[in-house]
Amino acid sequence: MAKITIVGAGMMGSALAFPARENGHEVHLVGTHLDREIIDVSRETGRHPKFVSDFPAGIHYHQLEEMEAALENADLVIGGVSSFGVEWFGDYVLPRIPDGTKVLTVTKGLMDMPDGRLLPYPYLWEEKVEQLGKQLHLCAVGGPCTSYELVAHDQTEVAFCGSDLAVLEEIRQLMHTDYYHISLSTDVMGIESAVALKNGYALGIALTIGLNQKAFGLDSELHFNSQAAVFGQAAKEMYTILGMQGVTNLNNFWVGVGDLYVTVYGGRTRLVGILLGRGLNIDEAKAELNGVTLESLVVAVRVARAMKVRAEKGEADLSKLPLLMHVDEILSEKKPVNIPWESFTFVQE
Repeated sequence: MAKITIVGAGMMGSALAFPARENGHEVHLVGTHLDREIIDVSRETGRHPKFVSDFPAGIHYHQLEEMEAALENADLVIGGVSSFGVEWFGDYVLPRIPDGTKVLTVTKGLMDMPDGRLLPYPYLWEEKVEQLGKQLHLCAVGGPCTSYELVAHDQTEVAFCGSDLAVLEEIRQLMHTDYYHISLSTDVMGIESAVALKNGYALGIALTIGLNQKAFGLDSELHFNSQAAVFGQAAKEMYTILGMQGVTNLNNFWVGVGDLYVTVYGGRTRLVGILLGRGLNIDEAKAELNGVTLESLVVAVRVARAMKVRAEKGEADLSKLPLLMHVDEILSEKKPVNIPWESFTFVQE
């Protein structure tokens, strides 16, 4: 039996407590400063307030001030914060994790640098660990997985990535179940870039749903031609950007495409895309969703900003990224949705 400590009691971090505990491990769920109510409710009821199933029996729940005791002698620490908590996790949690510990993060995202580079979050944390003079085995999760379906034991395929396959295999042994299937890869840049890119592109696909509701009525039948057209363009543009990221092994492209699919068909990104397609601007859409965090918006704007820098340096052709550029216009300039359909076409000999 291993000791697994999850820091961040949001939906995905909490969902990973299910396979971890069901495998018989000692599981500690630590809330951040934003998760106090979640921890209180989970302690009292045995259920996360947003889940319909109880946690497996025997999980230990902790408020943030109890974190260091929960981290002591942990075999695996899982970072369950959103992209808005990346810097906090690096500044507050990483320094408190004992040397030699395996760390697995579920946080998906990219940070744009002034020179146009896009760095996955594990790269940023590696720099932090080096500055601290610590030795941690940093790994990450990528792939199509929604928290509530993982809790429901829906068959799920993900990839764990990191620099050391032996460490990845040890983590896989701790976490895999008959419904949680785990591939392993040392391609951190490829997997983490792919699963981050899908956020902005899922928003672009969801625009078509709102456009059709606006044109044919909220109760009209779904139209799939337009969704498929934008999905195909999204895949092309993701492929292009992955090449610019220096990713040469595109076998892991499936992780991003699968994640793109599941994000289009469920979750917050779908909702905001539909609202924008109906005609709301981004401020109105955010107000409609009443403060729901939207990581997809952050990723889309960062990637577009990086591509513009690369274009100025002659390293990118923005005409090959029309969907990304339009999503950025909608988010950054509050332009109305006007999908550039004709720019998706091509002539090939």
